[in-house]
Amino acid sequence: MTRIAIYPGTFDPIQFGHIDIATRAATMFDELVFAIYDRPDKRLLFTVAERAQLASDALGHIPNIRVVPYSGLTVNFARQVGASTIVRGLRVIPDFELEYQMALTNRQLAPDIESICLMTRQEHTFLSSTIVKQIALLGGNVSGMVPPHVEAALRAKRDEQEGYESFV
Repeated sequence: MTRIAIYPGTFDPIQFGHIDIATRAATMFDELVFAIYDRPDKRLLFTVAERAQLASDALGHIPNIRVVPYSGLTVNFARQVGASTIVRGLRVIPDFELEYQMALTNRQLAPDIESICLMTRQEHTFLSSTIVKQIALLGGNVSGMVPPHVEAALRAKRDEQEGYESFV
């Protein structure tokens, strides 16, 4: 029996904390679907196609990770790809409260799908995509926070956007 998990999120953009969680989760499952939510209730800088490409470029060297955009309920997507587990990452205490609430909600919707949380490595606990975007779009150095191709994509977005503050 193949053990499949999904790691859902907006990943706008993918950063080293996400890569850490995905890499470690990939060792625990036969297949990890890096699931990029297409229409979250937040302002996005990158399109779903751009986010998927950035994630594929960052994770493509790991053979059992597949990057897939999705829409709708996460538990429905998990069932669609045959996943029995949802992987989430934790950085700080407020993350736990949100993840706990989401895990209980998902359990109510789909009791057959388990949720697990992995703690990010200490060096990534301060990272969030929002912080990365804010720093990059204001001209700061994010080289220690994201892979070089993501840094270049952030720089390109900064250069093409007028009034970019509306994205952060």
